[in-house]
Amino acid sequence: MRVIICGAGQVGYGIAERLAAERNDVSVIDTSPELIGAIRDSLDVRGIVGHGAHPDVLEAAGAAEADMVIAVTLYDEVNMIACKVAHSLFNVPTKIARIRSQSYLRPHYQDLFSREHLPIDVVISPELEVGEMVLRRIALPGATDVVRFADSKVAMVAIECLEECPVINTPLAQLSELFPDLPSTVVGVSRNGKLFVPHSSDQLLAGDLAYVVTTKDQVRRTLGLFGHEETEASRIVIAGGGNIGLYVARALEQRQIRTRVKLIENTRERAIAIADQLRKTVVLHGSALDQKLLLEADIEAADLMVALTNNDQVNILSSVMAKRLGCKSNLALINNPSYHDLTKTIGVDAYINPRNVTISRVLQHVRRGRIRAVHSVQKGAAEIIEAEALETSPLVGPQLRDADLPSGMRIGAIYRDGQVLKPDGAMRIKPKDRVVIFAMANEVRQVEQMFRVSLEFF
Repeated sequence: MRVIICGAGQVGYGIAERLAAERNDVSVIDTSPELIGAIRDSLDVRGIVGHGAHPDVLEAAGAAEADMVIAVTLYDEVNMIACKVAHSLFNVPTKIARIRSQSYLRPHYQDLFSREHLPIDVVISPELEVGEMVLRRIALPGATDVVRFADSKVAMVAIECLEECPVINTPLAQLSELFPDLPSTVVGVSRNGKLFVPHSSDQLLAGDLAYVVTTKDQVRRTLGLFGHEETEASRIVIAGGGNIGLYVARALEQRQIRTRVKLIENTRERAIAIADQLRKTVVLHGSALDQKLLLEADIEAADLMVALTNNDQVNILSSVMAKRLGCKSNLALINNPSYHDLTKTIGVDAYINPRNVTISRVLQHVRRGRIRAVHSVQKGAAEIIEAEALETSPLVGPQLRDADLPSGMRIGAIYRDGQVLKPDGAMRIKPKDRVVIFAMANEVRQVEQMFRVSLEFF
Protein backbone atom coordinates (compact mmCIF):
# COMPACT_ATOMS: atom_id res chain seq x y z
CA MET A 1 0.00 0.00 0.00
CA ARG A 2 1.21 3.49 -0.89
CA VAL A 3 0.51 5.97 1.90
CA ILE A 4 1.22 9.68 2.27
CA ILE A 5 1.31 11.07 5.80
CA CYS A 6 1.04 14.83 6.26
CA GLY A 7 2.63 15.73 9.58
CA ALA A 8 5.80 14.32 11.12
CA GLY A 9 4.98 15.01 14.77
CA GLN A 10 4.52 12.28 17.37
CA VAL A 11 1.33 10.91 15.80
CA GLY A 12 2.63 11.09 12.23
CA TYR A 13 5.91 9.48 13.26
CA GLY A 14 4.07 6.70 15.10
CA ILE A 15 1.86 5.92 12.10
CA ALA A 16 4.84 5.98 9.73
CA GLU A 17 6.78 3.68 12.05
CA ARG A 18 4.00 1.08 12.10
CA LEU A 19 3.26 1.22 8.36
CA ALA A 20 6.94 1.13 7.37
CA ALA A 21 7.54 -1.88 9.63
CA GLU A 22 4.80 -3.67 7.66
CA ARG A 23 6.63 -2.85 4.42
CA ASN A 24 4.20 -0.30 3.07
CA ASP A 25 5.47 2.42 0.73
CA VAL A 26 5.32 5.48 3.01
CA SER A 27 6.02 9.17 2.28
CA VAL A 28 5.94 11.78 5.05
CA ILE A 29 5.45 15.52 4.48
CA ASP A 30 6.21 18.25 7.01
CA THR A 31 7.30 21.89 6.94
CA SER A 32 10.00 21.20 9.56
CA PRO A 33 13.36 20.11 8.11
CA GLU A 34 14.37 18.85 11.57
CA LEU A 35 11.38 16.52 11.87
CA ILE A 36 11.81 15.23 8.34
CA GLY A 37 15.52 14.70 8.95
CA ALA A 38 14.79 12.70 12.08
CA ILE A 39 12.21 10.52 10.36
CA ARG A 40 14.52 9.87 7.39
CA ASP A 41 17.34 8.84 9.70
CA SER A 42 15.29 6.39 11.75
CA LEU A 43 12.63 4.94 9.42
CA ASP A 44 12.52 3.39 5.96
CA VAL A 45 10.28 6.14 4.52
CA ARG A 46 10.58 9.03 2.12
CA GLY A 47 10.66 12.42 3.79
CA ILE A 48 9.59 15.59 1.99
CA VAL A 49 9.94 19.10 3.39
CA GLY A 50 6.94 21.16 2.35
CA HIS A 51 3.35 22.12 2.99
CA GLY A 52 1.08 19.06 3.08
CA ALA A 53 -1.85 20.87 1.40
CA HIS A 54 0.13 22.19 -1.58
CA PRO A 55 -0.53 20.30 -4.84
CA ASP A 56 3.10 20.28 -5.96
CA VAL A 57 4.25 18.85 -2.64
CA LEU A 58 1.61 16.12 -2.71
CA GLU A 59 2.55 15.35 -6.30
CA ALA A 60 6.22 15.05 -5.32
CA ALA A 61 5.19 12.63 -2.55
CA GLY A 62 3.51 10.38 -5.14
CA ALA A 63 -0.15 11.34 -4.68
CA ALA A 64 -1.00 10.25 -8.22
CA GLU A 65 -0.29 6.62 -7.23
CA ALA A 66 -1.23 6.81 -3.55
CA ASP A 67 -3.85 4.55 -1.97
CA MET A 68 -4.30 6.72 1.10
CA VAL A 69 -3.57 10.16 2.52
CA ILE A 70 -3.40 10.54 6.31
CA ALA A 71 -3.36 14.19 7.37
CA VAL A 72 -2.33 14.60 11.01
CA THR A 73 -0.62 18.00 11.14
CA LEU A 74 -1.26 20.31 14.08
CA TYR A 75 -3.70 22.38 12.01
CA ASP A 76 -7.22 21.21 11.17
CA GLU A 77 -7.45 23.47 8.12
CA VAL A 78 -4.24 22.05 6.63
CA ASN A 79 -5.52 18.52 7.19
CA MET A 80 -8.87 19.30 5.54
CA ILE A 81 -7.35 21.02 2.50
CA ALA A 82 -4.75 18.25 2.08
CA CYS A 83 -7.60 15.75 1.79
CA LYS A 84 -9.53 18.01 -0.59
CA VAL A 85 -6.51 18.44 -2.89
CA ALA A 86 -5.73 14.71 -2.74
CA HIS A 87 -9.30 13.97 -3.84
CA SER A 88 -9.84 16.67 -6.46
CA LEU A 89 -6.47 16.58 -8.21
CA PHE A 90 -5.14 13.08 -7.60
CA ASN A 91 -8.25 10.98 -6.92
CA VAL A 92 -6.70 9.32 -3.86
CA PRO A 93 -9.18 6.60 -2.78
CA THR A 94 -8.99 7.02 1.02
CA LYS A 95 -8.51 10.27 2.91
CA ILE A 96 -8.12 10.41 6.71
CA ALA A 97 -7.91 13.68 8.64
CA ARG A 98 -7.33 14.52 12.26
CA ILE A 99 -9.78 17.26 13.30
CA ARG A 100 -9.27 18.72 16.77
CA SER A 101 -11.61 21.73 16.86
CA GLN A 102 -14.99 20.67 18.21
CA SER A 103 -16.67 23.42 16.16
CA TYR A 104 -16.20 21.36 12.98
CA LEU A 105 -17.61 18.23 14.64
CA ARG A 106 -20.98 19.46 15.84
CA PRO A 107 -23.81 17.16 14.68
CA HIS A 108 -25.64 19.79 12.63
CA TYR A 109 -22.44 20.40 10.59
CA GLN A 110 -21.82 16.72 9.83
CA ASP A 111 -22.50 17.20 6.11
CA LEU A 112 -19.33 19.31 5.89
CA PHE A 113 -17.14 16.26 5.26
CA SER A 114 -19.28 14.70 2.54
CA ARG A 115 -17.88 14.05 -0.93
CA GLU A 116 -19.76 17.08 -2.28
CA HIS A 117 -18.02 19.46 0.13
CA LEU A 118 -14.82 18.37 1.90
CA PRO A 119 -14.33 14.75 0.79
CA ILE A 120 -12.82 13.18 3.92
CA ASP A 121 -13.54 9.47 4.36
CA VAL A 122 -12.50 9.21 8.01
CA VAL A 123 -12.45 12.02 10.56
CA ILE A 124 -10.45 11.32 13.70
CA SER A 125 -10.98 13.48 16.77
CA PRO A 126 -8.27 12.62 19.32
CA GLU A 127 -9.94 14.71 21.99
CA LEU A 128 -13.20 12.75 21.78
CA GLU A 129 -11.41 9.39 21.53
CA VAL A 130 -9.12 10.13 24.48
CA GLY A 131 -11.98 11.65 26.47
CA GLU A 132 -14.04 8.48 26.11
CA MET A 133 -11.04 6.37 27.13
CA VAL A 134 -10.54 8.52 30.23
CA LEU A 135 -14.21 8.04 31.13
CA ARG A 136 -13.93 4.26 30.72
CA ARG A 137 -10.88 4.20 32.96
CA ILE A 138 -12.69 6.28 35.59
CA ALA A 139 -15.67 3.91 35.47
CA LEU A 140 -13.43 0.81 35.79
CA PRO A 141 -10.59 1.76 38.15
CA GLY A 142 -9.19 -1.78 38.36
CA ALA A 143 -8.36 -1.93 34.63
CA THR A 144 -5.22 -0.48 33.06
CA ASP A 145 -6.79 -0.44 29.58
CA VAL A 146 -10.40 -0.68 28.42
CA VAL A 147 -11.61 -0.90 24.80
CA ARG A 148 -15.04 -1.82 23.45
CA PHE A 149 -15.94 -3.80 20.34
CA ALA A 150 -19.03 -5.21 18.63
CA ASP A 151 -21.44 -2.33 19.20
CA SER A 152 -19.98 -1.92 22.71
CA LYS A 153 -21.25 -5.41 23.69
CA VAL A 154 -17.69 -6.79 23.97
CA ALA A 155 -14.91 -5.30 26.10
CA MET A 156 -11.20 -5.92 26.26
CA VAL A 157 -9.71 -5.10 29.66
CA ALA A 158 -6.06 -5.19 30.67
CA ILE A 159 -5.80 -6.33 34.30
CA GLU A 160 -2.72 -6.35 36.53
CA CYS A 161 -2.34 -9.58 38.51
CA LEU A 162 -1.39 -8.64 42.07
CA GLU A 163 0.07 -10.96 44.74
CA GLU A 164 -3.38 -11.45 46.28
CA CYS A 165 -5.03 -12.11 42.90
CA PRO A 166 -7.19 -15.26 43.40
CA VAL A 167 -6.72 -16.57 39.84
CA ILE A 168 -2.90 -16.71 39.75
CA ASN A 169 -1.05 -20.05 39.67
CA THR A 170 -4.11 -21.74 38.17
CA PRO A 171 -4.15 -23.22 34.64
CA LEU A 172 -6.41 -21.16 32.37
CA ALA A 173 -8.37 -24.27 31.38
CA GLN A 174 -9.20 -24.85 35.05
CA LEU A 175 -10.52 -21.28 35.34
CA SER A 176 -13.05 -22.08 32.64
CA GLU A 177 -14.16 -25.14 34.62
CA LEU A 178 -14.43 -23.15 37.88
CA PHE A 179 -16.48 -20.36 36.26
CA PRO A 180 -18.37 -21.99 33.36
CA ASP A 181 -20.90 -19.15 33.17
CA LEU A 182 -18.25 -16.41 32.89
CA PRO A 183 -17.81 -15.36 29.21
CA SER A 184 -14.23 -14.18 29.75
CA THR A 185 -11.16 -15.32 27.81
CA VAL A 186 -7.54 -14.48 28.59
CA VAL A 187 -6.15 -13.73 25.12
CA GLY A 188 -2.77 -12.17 25.93
CA VAL A 189 -0.27 -11.90 28.79
CA SER A 190 2.57 -9.44 29.34
CA ARG A 191 5.22 -10.89 31.67
CA ASN A 192 8.54 -9.23 32.48
CA GLY A 193 8.24 -7.03 29.42
CA LYS A 194 7.42 -9.90 27.05
CA LEU A 195 3.98 -10.25 25.44
CA PHE A 196 2.63 -13.66 24.42
CA VAL A 197 -0.58 -15.53 23.64
CA PRO A 198 -1.24 -18.05 26.45
CA HIS A 199 -2.34 -21.67 26.03
CA SER A 200 -4.97 -23.40 28.16
CA SER A 201 -2.25 -25.07 30.24
CA ASP A 202 -0.51 -21.76 31.06
CA GLN A 203 -0.90 -20.03 34.42
CA LEU A 204 -1.02 -16.37 35.36
CA LEU A 205 1.68 -15.17 37.75
CA ALA A 206 1.84 -12.23 40.14
CA GLY A 207 3.01 -9.17 38.21
CA ASP A 208 1.48 -10.31 34.90
CA LEU A 209 -0.69 -7.98 32.86
CA ALA A 210 -3.57 -10.06 31.49
CA TYR A 211 -5.57 -9.01 28.43
CA VAL A 212 -9.09 -10.37 28.90
CA VAL A 213 -12.00 -10.28 26.44
CA THR A 214 -15.46 -10.45 28.02
CA THR A 215 -18.96 -9.07 27.68
CA LYS A 216 -19.80 -5.53 28.69
CA ASP A 217 -22.07 -6.83 31.47
CA GLN A 218 -19.38 -9.06 32.99
CA VAL A 219 -16.46 -6.61 33.14
CA ARG A 220 -16.88 -5.77 36.81
CA ARG A 221 -17.27 -9.42 37.80
CA THR A 222 -14.13 -10.28 35.81
CA LEU A 223 -12.18 -7.54 37.55
CA GLY A 224 -13.43 -8.87 40.89
CA LEU A 225 -12.21 -12.40 40.12
CA PHE A 226 -8.79 -10.90 39.44
CA GLY A 227 -8.84 -9.27 42.86
CA HIS A 228 -9.73 -5.76 41.75
CA GLU A 229 -12.60 -4.47 43.85
CA GLU A 230 -11.74 -0.78 43.60
CA THR A 231 -14.77 1.46 43.91
CA GLU A 232 -15.52 4.12 41.32
CA ALA A 233 -14.20 7.57 42.23
CA SER A 234 -16.81 9.99 43.58
CA ARG A 235 -14.46 12.95 44.18
CA ILE A 236 -12.34 13.84 41.16
CA VAL A 237 -9.88 16.65 40.49
CA ILE A 238 -9.09 17.34 36.81
CA ALA A 239 -5.94 19.24 35.85
CA GLY A 240 -6.33 20.96 32.48
CA GLY A 241 -9.39 22.61 30.98
CA GLY A 242 -8.59 22.01 27.32
CA ASN A 243 -10.87 20.09 24.95
CA ILE A 244 -10.27 16.77 26.71
CA GLY A 245 -10.64 18.15 30.25
CA LEU A 246 -13.84 19.98 29.34
CA TYR A 247 -15.26 16.92 27.57
CA VAL A 248 -14.57 14.67 30.57
CA ALA A 249 -15.98 17.17 33.09
CA ARG A 250 -19.15 17.69 31.04
CA ALA A 251 -19.63 13.93 30.58
CA LEU A 252 -19.16 13.30 34.31
CA GLU A 253 -21.84 15.89 35.05
CA GLN A 254 -24.25 14.13 32.71
CA ARG A 255 -23.43 10.47 33.43
CA GLN A 256 -22.38 10.32 37.07
CA ILE A 257 -24.77 12.53 38.98
CA ARG A 258 -23.20 11.93 42.39
CA THR A 259 -19.60 12.53 41.29
CA ARG A 260 -18.12 15.79 42.58
CA VAL A 261 -15.63 17.32 40.15
CA LYS A 262 -13.17 20.18 40.52
CA LEU A 263 -11.18 21.40 37.52
CA ILE A 264 -7.93 23.39 37.51
CA GLU A 265 -7.13 25.55 34.46
CA ASN A 266 -3.96 27.64 34.13
CA THR A 267 -5.28 30.27 31.67
CA ARG A 268 -7.69 32.76 33.22
CA GLU A 269 -9.73 33.38 30.05
CA ARG A 270 -10.15 29.67 29.44
CA ALA A 271 -11.12 29.08 33.08
CA ILE A 272 -13.88 31.69 32.81
CA ALA A 273 -15.09 30.25 29.50
CA ILE A 274 -15.37 26.65 30.72
CA ALA A 275 -16.94 27.75 34.02
CA ASP A 276 -19.76 29.21 31.94
CA GLN A 277 -20.21 25.86 30.15
CA LEU A 278 -20.22 23.62 33.23
CA ARG A 279 -23.10 23.56 35.71
CA LYS A 280 -21.84 21.64 38.75
CA THR A 281 -18.06 21.48 38.28
CA VAL A 282 -16.01 23.86 40.42
CA VAL A 283 -13.42 25.59 38.19
CA LEU A 284 -10.23 26.93 39.79
CA HIS A 285 -7.76 29.21 38.04
CA GLY A 286 -4.07 28.47 38.52
CA SER A 287 -1.30 25.91 38.06
CA ALA A 288 -1.84 22.24 38.85
CA LEU A 289 1.70 22.31 40.25
CA ASP A 290 0.71 24.86 42.90
CA GLN A 291 0.45 22.94 46.16
CA LYS A 292 -1.75 25.59 47.77
CA LEU A 293 -4.20 25.40 44.85
CA LEU A 294 -4.30 21.60 45.07
CA LEU A 295 -5.13 21.87 48.76
CA GLU A 296 -7.81 24.44 47.92
CA ALA A 297 -9.26 21.81 45.58
CA ASP A 298 -9.40 19.42 48.59
CA ILE A 299 -6.92 17.07 46.94
CA GLU A 300 -6.31 15.25 50.22
CA ALA A 301 -9.95 14.07 50.20
CA ALA A 302 -10.06 13.25 46.47
CA ASP A 303 -10.42 9.72 45.14
CA LEU A 304 -8.76 10.46 41.81
CA MET A 305 -6.54 13.06 40.15
CA VAL A 306 -6.85 13.14 36.35
CA ALA A 307 -4.07 15.17 34.70
CA LEU A 308 -5.08 16.20 31.16
CA THR A 309 -2.96 19.25 30.33
CA ASN A 310 -0.98 19.56 27.10
CA ASN A 311 2.30 19.17 29.00
CA ASP A 312 3.55 15.69 29.93
CA GLN A 313 5.80 17.00 32.70
CA VAL A 314 2.94 18.92 34.32
CA ASN A 315 0.71 15.84 34.11
CA ILE A 316 3.32 13.59 35.70
CA LEU A 317 4.41 15.99 38.45
CA SER A 318 0.88 17.10 39.38
CA SER A 319 -0.19 13.44 39.60
CA VAL A 320 2.71 12.58 41.89
CA MET A 321 2.15 15.70 44.01
CA ALA A 322 -1.56 14.93 44.37
CA LYS A 323 -0.80 11.39 45.54
CA ARG A 324 1.65 12.65 48.16
CA LEU A 325 -0.91 15.17 49.42
CA GLY A 326 -3.39 12.38 50.09
CA CYS A 327 -5.25 11.71 46.84
CA LYS A 328 -6.03 7.99 46.60
CA SER A 329 -5.04 7.45 42.96
CA ASN A 330 -4.09 9.25 39.76
CA LEU A 331 -4.41 9.00 35.99
CA ALA A 332 -2.16 11.01 33.65
CA LEU A 333 -2.21 11.83 29.95
CA ILE A 334 1.31 11.12 28.65
CA ASN A 335 2.26 11.64 24.99
CA ASN A 336 5.98 10.92 25.11
CA PRO A 337 6.52 7.13 25.05
CA SER A 338 9.90 7.48 26.78
CA TYR A 339 8.03 8.42 29.98
CA HIS A 340 5.73 5.39 29.98
CA ASP A 341 8.16 2.95 31.56
CA LEU A 342 8.89 5.40 34.39
CA THR A 343 5.31 5.85 35.56
CA LYS A 344 5.14 3.09 38.16
CA THR A 345 8.48 3.92 39.77
CA ILE A 346 7.66 7.60 40.29
CA GLY A 347 4.12 7.21 41.60
CA VAL A 348 1.83 7.48 38.57
CA ASP A 349 -0.81 4.76 38.94
CA ALA A 350 -2.06 4.77 35.36
CA TYR A 351 -1.58 6.68 32.12
CA ILE A 352 -3.27 7.13 28.77
CA ASN A 353 -1.28 7.46 25.55
CA PRO A 354 -3.26 9.67 23.11
CA ARG A 355 -0.88 8.85 20.28
CA ASN A 356 -1.77 5.17 20.56
CA VAL A 357 -5.48 6.01 20.45
CA THR A 358 -5.06 7.88 17.15
CA ILE A 359 -2.76 5.24 15.64
CA SER A 360 -5.26 2.49 16.48
CA ARG A 361 -8.04 4.40 14.69
CA VAL A 362 -5.87 4.85 11.60
CA LEU A 363 -4.86 1.16 11.55
CA GLN A 364 -8.53 0.20 11.45
CA HIS A 365 -8.70 1.74 7.96
CA VAL A 366 -5.26 0.58 6.81
CA ARG A 367 -5.99 -3.06 7.53
CA ARG A 368 -7.27 -5.07 4.58
CA GLY A 369 -10.32 -7.29 4.81
CA ARG A 370 -13.54 -6.72 6.73
CA ILE A 371 -11.85 -5.07 9.70
CA ARG A 372 -14.28 -3.10 11.89
CA ALA A 373 -12.01 -2.00 14.75
CA VAL A 374 -8.36 -2.17 15.82
CA HIS A 375 -6.66 -1.45 19.13
CA SER A 376 -2.88 -1.53 19.38
CA VAL A 377 -1.27 -2.68 22.65
CA GLN A 378 2.24 -2.75 24.10
CA LYS A 379 3.67 -0.22 21.64
CA GLY A 380 2.45 -2.20 18.63
CA ALA A 381 3.55 -5.64 19.83
CA ALA A 382 0.00 -6.90 19.28
CA GLU A 383 -3.45 -5.81 18.14
CA ILE A 384 -6.99 -6.61 19.21
CA ILE A 385 -9.00 -6.76 16.00
CA GLU A 386 -12.73 -6.99 15.35
CA ALA A 387 -13.38 -8.51 11.93
CA GLU A 388 -16.47 -9.68 10.06
CA ALA A 389 -16.42 -13.22 8.72
CA LEU A 390 -17.29 -13.70 5.07
CA GLU A 391 -18.57 -16.83 3.31
CA THR A 392 -15.12 -17.32 1.81
CA SER A 393 -13.24 -17.00 5.12
CA PRO A 394 -11.25 -20.14 6.04
CA LEU A 395 -12.61 -19.75 9.58
CA VAL A 396 -16.18 -20.29 8.40
CA GLY A 397 -17.33 -23.91 8.52
CA PRO A 398 -14.88 -26.03 10.52
CA GLN A 399 -14.92 -26.34 14.28
CA LEU A 400 -12.47 -23.93 15.90
CA ARG A 401 -10.32 -26.81 17.15
CA ASP A 402 -9.74 -27.72 13.49
CA ALA A 403 -9.23 -24.15 12.23
CA ASP A 404 -5.44 -24.36 12.57
CA LEU A 405 -5.00 -20.88 14.08
CA PRO A 406 -1.39 -19.69 14.43
CA SER A 407 0.06 -19.81 17.96
CA GLY A 408 0.31 -16.01 18.04
CA MET A 409 -3.43 -15.54 17.63
CA ARG A 410 -6.42 -16.19 19.91
CA ILE A 411 -10.15 -15.61 19.49
CA GLY A 412 -11.66 -13.79 22.45
CA ALA A 413 -15.35 -13.51 21.51
CA ILE A 414 -17.83 -14.01 18.68
CA TYR A 415 -20.71 -11.56 18.17
CA ARG A 416 -23.66 -13.14 16.38
CA ASP A 417 -27.19 -11.73 15.95
CA GLY A 418 -26.78 -9.33 18.87
CA GLN A 419 -25.42 -12.02 21.20
CA VAL A 420 -21.86 -12.47 22.51
CA LEU A 421 -20.57 -16.05 22.40
CA LYS A 422 -17.54 -17.37 24.25
CA PRO A 423 -15.44 -19.43 21.82
CA ASP A 424 -14.72 -23.11 22.44
CA GLY A 425 -13.27 -25.92 20.37
CA ALA A 426 -16.64 -27.20 19.15
CA MET A 427 -17.90 -23.82 17.95
CA ARG A 428 -18.24 -23.02 14.24
CA ILE A 429 -17.99 -19.49 12.88
CA LYS A 430 -20.77 -18.45 10.52
CA PRO A 431 -20.83 -15.79 7.77
CA LYS A 432 -21.45 -12.28 9.16
CA ASP A 433 -20.16 -13.24 12.60
CA ARG A 434 -18.00 -10.52 14.11
CA VAL A 435 -14.90 -12.04 15.63
CA VAL A 436 -12.71 -10.32 18.24
CA ILE A 437 -9.14 -11.60 17.93
CA PHE A 438 -5.91 -10.92 19.81
CA ALA A 439 -3.01 -11.18 17.36
CA MET A 440 0.70 -10.67 17.78
CA ALA A 441 2.17 -8.14 15.33
CA ASN A 442 3.67 -10.84 13.09
CA GLU A 443 0.26 -12.51 12.75
CA VAL A 444 -1.76 -9.43 11.77
CA ARG A 445 -1.32 -10.14 8.07
CA GLN A 446 -2.75 -13.61 8.63
CA VAL A 447 -5.83 -12.07 10.26
CA GLU A 448 -6.26 -9.79 7.25
CA GLN A 449 -6.09 -12.77 4.88
CA MET A 450 -8.69 -14.67 6.91
CA PHE A 451 -11.22 -11.87 6.50
CA ARG A 452 -10.58 -10.79 2.91
CA VAL A 453 -12.87 -11.54 -0.02
CA SER A 454 -11.33 -14.41 -1.94
CA LEU A 455 -10.99 -14.09 -5.72
CA GLU A 456 -12.54 -17.55 -5.95
CA PHE A 457 -15.77 -16.03 -4.65
CA PHE A 458 -16.39 -14.14 -7.91
